[in-house]
Amino acid sequence: MSETTEKHSPITRLGRWLAELILVFVGVYAAFWLNNYQQHQQEIKRHDQILAVLEIQLREGIESAKAMSRREDVAVAEFDRALAAGEMPPISPFALVSDYSATDIATLLSSGGIELLDVKTLTALRNLESVIRGGLNRMSYFEKLSDELVAPNVDQDISFFYDPATKKLRKRFEKYPDGLHAATKFFHDLDQSQDALLKQIQAERQRLK
Repeated sequence: MSETTEKHSPITRLGRWLAELILVFVGVYAAFWLNNYQQHQQEIKRHDQILAVLEIQLREGIESAKAMSRREDVAVAEFDRALAAGEMPPISPFALVSDYSATDIATLLSSGGIELLDVKTLTALRNLESVIRGGLNRMSYFEKLSDELVAPNVDQDISFFYDPATKKLRKRFEKYPDGLHAATKFFHDLDQSQDALLKQIQAERQRLK
């Protein structure tokens, strides 16, 4: 019996060693997998948090922007009608107030948004930023003209702005309707880009569930 035991003992020890090696490997792999899983879950949570913040900020601005767009459409349509009819509609200074700050989005993206967000969402976000920056730059041009030509003369008689004989705007005020139309275009472009971004955010959040 002792000889048989001695003959088989190396095999037994090898089997035990292999079993222990497998257990160690399984344990290390399980720990590695668990750590990766936890990191993945944390990334998903952070991913959704960033999307949630974007969605909240977007929703807060969408309704007010749409309301402003509707009011601007009505006002501009009435001005165009009155101008075409020779009614010499009153001229008012431009005053576009915005609290937009590019640093808000930049801060959010630099905190991990660029690595986590879908490319389509980043594209829609960049498009919205482009629309806002372009629209505000365009409106600042007309606002400057308004500050120089309209605001200092709001107490003037209507004939200061219009030629009573033709009932058309005087030459230096001819760009006034262009400013009104630029504002309506800005609001329409803003509506479209905001809606597109909101849909993309909602779609991306749904894929995370």
